[in-house]
Amino acid sequence: MAQDLEAAYGLDTPDDNIALYRDWARTYDAAFAEDMDYVLPMHVAEAYRDGGGTGPVIDLGAGTGLCGAALRTLGISPVTATDLSEEMLQVAEGKAIYDRLFTGNLLDRLPVGDGTFAGAVSSGTFTHGHVGPEALPEVLRVIRPGGIAVISVNAAHWSDKGYDAAIAALEGVEATWKEVPIYGAASKGAHAKDLSRILTLKRSVG
Repeated sequence: MAQDLEAAYGLDTPDDNIALYRDWARTYDAAFAEDMDYVLPMHVAEAYRDGGGTGPVIDLGAGTGLCGAALRTLGISPVTATDLSEEMLQVAEGKAIYDRLFTGNLLDRLPVGDGTFAGAVSSGTFTHGHVGPEALPEVLRVIRPGGIAVISVNAAHWSDKGYDAAIAALEGVEATWKEVPIYGAASKGAHAKDLSRILTLKRSVG
């Protein structure tokens, strides 16, 4: 597990990402999420609910469906999933969480229209080796005016990639954040105490 996490943090390209998660998909839930007591997806889902988020919502970088499952637990639906890894989405599809699933790249353009969703969530995607603040405009593009996006951003990644400046440059958006643990009390290893910032972006109505 530790080797896989370090490999994920060290990714350089979308092709590297696809290769890693192709091999990790089938063991991700047991060998990572359960072993590390991965509580971040529920933090994101709860923040979305507490911010007034409703369906339809898109789960960006959905992986094996951990955040989607948390949304469903909180009574939020319908939920759409997208991820760069087809293999991770195949695992998610087997859980019958999502109403629709498709592969997509946040660093390019997702195959959905402007304002398709009432909101968006993302857990564990805005982090080392993955997606940076340059994807925030695309996140906002797919949600409606008045809608919200709740995304987790690894706290160290936030500082390294200049999220404060990127958020300040967004127009027509109200931004707030809070810091939470990525892993629960049962976690262990070098990353057990890692933190994430839960960023909430609300699009203005006008």
